Amino acid sequence: MRWLLLLLGISFAGMPPGCSPTNRDQLARNVLRADPSFVQVLQKHRELTNRIETYQRELALKRATIDRTTAQLRKDLATATEAARRKTAETRKLMRPDRDRLKLALSMAAQELRAKQAQRAGLGRSMAKLRKAIRNTEGTWTAQERAKYEQQLQEMLSGATRLDQEITGMKSHIRLLQMELLLIKL
Repeated sequence: MRWLLLLLGISFAGMPPGCSPTNRDQLARNVLRADPSFVQVLQKHRELTNRIETYQRELALKRATIDRTTAQLRKDLATATEAARRKTAETRKLMRPDRDRLKLALSMAAQELRAKQAQRAGLGRSMAKLRKAIRNTEGTWTAQERAKYEQQLQEMLSGATRLDQEITGMKSHIRLLQMELLLIKL
């Protein structure tokens, strides 16, 4: 083995430092002349070197293919994202009339509810005044006048009951509209 190192040292002695042999085949022939059994090691080394180079070429090819595929996938993703955004915006526009209709119905129902509540509050104040008047004037009114005012109070009570029912119904309707609006916003 020493003589092999000596032979390699002699072969490289004439070369400037850091340079590889100009003729690798000539170096191999020189080594094989000195040690013919080294041919198996050299062949195995060549096979393994070729295999490594093949793996590196395969990797480079796969990397190039993946890089191209990745670039194409990024373009495809950008295109698909833009198309999805456009379609989403168009679909939302189709949903807008229903939402606007429900908002308008809700607004009108709320306005009508406030009017009914104001009407009911006014009726309640009128009934309170009429009750007070009936209590305070027990001896000054005739039976006919008293009956007339009590009849008026009964009519007001039935009107108040009717308004209370309408208000309850309107509140239920408003809750329904709010739930419908919530459902189409989701």
